[in-house]
Amino acid sequence: MAARRKKSRKQETKPMAFSALNYKLLGLGVLLILIGFTIMRLENEVYGVVSLYIAPVVIMSGYITVIVAILKRAKTEGDKSEATVSS
Repeated sequence: MAARRKKSRKQETKPMAFSALNYKLLGLGVLLILIGFTIMRLENEVYGVVSLYIAPVVIMSGYITVIVAILKRAKTEGDKSEATVSS
């Protein structure tokens, strides 16, 4: 019974899904999306240069950054040793 209590108190740590770099890239991507929509709204013209050309590029770069942040995997120690063996 005492051994069971010790196991229940001891929590197993699972690796995090994302690394710190992933969260920074995710924040940067969301910030770029917000900036793009904001500058599109500030010009408030349908055929303006900023609304038509600059803001969509900023928004798309934000979406691409978010996708990269989600798909990027952190390199572990095992990945580094495999890379040195293969080269």
